Amino acid sequence: MPEPKYVAIANKYAADIRKGAIPPNVWLPSHAEIAREHGVSEIVARQAIGQLRRKGLVTTVERRGTLVLAQRDDTRLSPERQTESPETTYKTEATADVEVVVDRTVTEVSASEALADEFGLDVGAPLVHELVRASEDGRPISISDTYHLPNQSPPEADILEEELSERVPPDGHAEWLGIPVGEPLMMVKQRFLTSADRLLMTSDVSYIPGRYRTFSFRMVLPRE
Repeated sequence: MPEPKYVAIANKYAADIRKGAIPPNVWLPSHAEIAREHGVSEIVARQAIGQLRRKGLVTTVERRGTLVLAQRDDTRLSPERQTESPETTYKTEATADVEVVVDRTVTEVSASEALADEFGLDVGAPLVHELVRASEDGRPISISDTYHLPNQSPPEADILEEELSERVPPDGHAEWLGIPVGEPLMMVKQRFLTSADRLLMTSDVSYIPGRYRTFSFRMVLPRE
C-alpha cells in the first residue's frame, strides 16, 4: 500500500527536525509553500503539519505559522524496565504525581497461520492473548497485544529482542490512542526467547506520539 503523501511530507520534516537540520524555534514554510514545493494541495500540507504537531515536533501559532519545538530527552530509562509492570514503569517516568490505570484482558486463542509460523507451532495450537491498555490521569498512553505460550507469563526467557520504530498500528490501537486510522506512530516489537532462540512471548506495543525515540536492542535477561 503506497505511503500517503501527507505522511511522506511529515516524515521528511520529522527526520530533519530530529537530526537538527531544522533547529528549534524555526518557522516552517506556510501551508501554501509546502503545497507548492511538494506538488500537493494545501489540505495535504495541513494534514502533514497536523501529524508533526501530534508527534510533539511543532506547534501552530495563530496568524503566525508553525514553529519547531525543542525536543525532549525522552529516550527510555533502561532496558531493564521491561521486567517491570506497566504501572511501575509509567509511575517512574512521570514528572508529576499521576494516576496510572492499566486494564488487562486475557483470553485463550488458537494460533493463526502467522502466529503458528512465528512460534514454530501447528496451526490451531493453544496460545494466550493479553490485551493491555494503559492511561495516565484518564489519557490513553499505550496499548499492547501480547501472545505467549501457556504458562509463560512472565516468560522464562533468556533473551529479549526489542525494536522501537514508526509504523502503522492496528486499527484498535489507533482508536484507543485517539489517532487517525492508518497514521504511523511509535510502536515496539518485543520477542522473548530462550537461549536456543525458542520464542516464548511476542508483543506489539503502541505509544502516544512523542513518547519515545527510535532505537533497538537485544539483551540477556537477568535470572533470580
